[in-house]
Amino acid sequence: MIETIASSLLTVLSIEHIAYLAGGVFLGLMIGIFPGLGGIAGLSLLLPFLYGMEPISALAMLIGLVAVIPTSDTFTSVLMGIPGSSASQATVLDGFPMAKQGHAARALGAAFSASLLGGLLGALLLTAFVLIARPLILAFGSAELFMLTLLGLSMVGVLAGNSLVKGISACGIGVLLGSLGAAPATGEYRMSFDNIYLMDGIPLVVVGLGIFAIPEIIDLLRQNRAINEASELGSGWFDGLRDVIRNKWLAIRCAVIGTLVGALPGLGGSVVDWIAYGHAVQTTKDKPDFGNGDVRGVIAPESANNAKEGGGLVPTLLFGIPGSGSMAVFLGGMVLIGLEPGPAMVGAELGTTYTIVWSLALANVIGAGSCLFLSKWVSRLTLIPYALMAPFMLMVICFAAFQATRSLGDLVALLAIGVLGVLMKRFDWPRPAFLIGFVLAGGMETYLYQAIQFDGWSFLTKPGVMIIAFITVLSVYFAVRAKRNSGDDSTEAPAAAEPPRRRARNLKPQVIFAAAVVAFFGFALYDAFQHSFLGGVFTAGISGLMLILSLTVLVKLLRGQVDDPVNFDNEVEAGYDSDSTVARLPHYLYWLTALILGCYLFGYLIAIGLFFVVFLMTKARTSLLRTLSLTGAALGFLITLAHLMVLDLPRGLLQDLVQMPWPLS
Repeated sequence: MIETIASSLLTVLSIEHIAYLAGGVFLGLMIGIFPGLGGIAGLSLLLPFLYGMEPISALAMLIGLVAVIPTSDTFTSVLMGIPGSSASQATVLDGFPMAKQGHAARALGAAFSASLLGGLLGALLLTAFVLIARPLILAFGSAELFMLTLLGLSMVGVLAGNSLVKGISACGIGVLLGSLGAAPATGEYRMSFDNIYLMDGIPLVVVGLGIFAIPEIIDLLRQNRAINEASELGSGWFDGLRDVIRNKWLAIRCAVIGTLVGALPGLGGSVVDWIAYGHAVQTTKDKPDFGNGDVRGVIAPESANNAKEGGGLVPTLLFGIPGSGSMAVFLGGMVLIGLEPGPAMVGAELGTTYTIVWSLALANVIGAGSCLFLSKWVSRLTLIPYALMAPFMLMVICFAAFQATRSLGDLVALLAIGVLGVLMKRFDWPRPAFLIGFVLAGGMETYLYQAIQFDGWSFLTKPGVMIIAFITVLSVYFAVRAKRNSGDDSTEAPAAAEPPRRRARNLKPQVIFAAAVVAFFGFALYDAFQHSFLGGVFTAGISGLMLILSLTVLVKLLRGQVDDPVNFDNEVEAGYDSDSTVARLPHYLYWLTALILGCYLFGYLIAIGLFFVVFLMTKARTSLLRTLSLTGAALGFLITLAHLMVLDLPRGLLQDLVQMPWPLS
């Protein structure tokens, strides 16, 4: 075995292998910088070029791309508040506030250092794990996977914000939206209104971009400034590295969490960053400031994100079961170049397996080093007036959303989720809690149904289930204790407390939104009773509980309890209501609505071109020549990217009408 490991290491260190690996890393950097594309799009782009390549060289390119995307997607998460992929959503919570405070360099330095540590540790654990993983992975059945989804939901208590009842209700909204479409047990369509798009459910890419990216873009546009509130980027590149060294045990623990959760098929890719973030919040005692720019909120998810790629390779290589969407495409690439996943990967093909492991480690080094090298220039984007950047960001976001299912419905869903995200941000219904619920909804229901089918309710007595249940209870306990301690600290040290909050006196906007949430849960409960028991029991249970909780919020608001934590209106808290320089909240939502409507009427390219010209000239006040130059560059980039991805952009009614065959008179 030592000879096999040494031989694999020599293969990885060859000039040819490093060149192909660097090629994959470079492509991964380009893909990762653009929000919403992620590993699936990147690997799909690469697959056509693998035909006829030597297997080890092709593997090097695949691994290079897989390893670096969780690192490079940090750029948009930190600098623009836009999740680069579903696995970098937790990074936004503290990375983006750090960028706005002028600490973009420190945040990126910490993120890439943590990514490097996580990736190397993930590869190291994979080296030792690959021989003992088979019985361990097989020990996780539906019952254990269901309990892991509950463990993920326990993070809601940590991310609930000022009001626990609003946090849980926000999670409930996410769970029910994630349950949209066919029921796993019976195939009955729930809350789909006979709409073909809704029957398949709303894609995670669309939800992630809508709930996080759209509200941040609109907020920055309203303030009409650059992302960075400070006059400079900061000089904290090495401060970020020192932060990781100072919090090395947190980074190591989160890397282990990432490796273990990443090894579980269907779970790791979307939830591991939230589990790591929640772990950081629960275990940090000294002056935590999570959600407002605490560097530990960047270190924890980033170390877990990269480590999960090592874990995700375990079921992919050993069983041919992909641990995530990107691993599914990676599996297709393996088959394409003639490698068959399965037990042979720890037998006759053990050398190839360790070549993959060492390639993963080296790709993390190259990727993290490249990102650190590029950071100084990329982070200067935060100094550009946002009116110039916004059209480009909206173009990329709409493009990323459209490639989810390649339907115009993706853009309509993006707008709808974006409006929901704006309102949730305004009234402090926690968006991270919503996203956790959405991510875990499908797996939770499927695993629960399968566990009951296989073992009945006796699945609750299985050893693995009881161990995970114990960990979940501990997680909830630490979350409650942390909240209680933070409350005690604020009462004991009033001098160090923040200035008194500006409480909203006009509760009508909050009442209307809370009433809409109650109506949504009421409709979901009604819809659940229109289906069979197995088709509706999950959504009925969730909507019934959430109906009670959301009614609690509504009643408190109707009773005018101004000092209750449920009362929060960011328009008042941030002073926007009295600041004449800040645009009204619906203003830029109208712009986004016009863009989506233009895509439907004229086609995506024409709508984007018109949007660029009108927006840049009226909002950014650029000259005609500069406007046309920027618009041409944007359209050229868009056409090139669509060509590379073999993607037909939405044509619109006008283009369809022009291309209709007209009868000859």
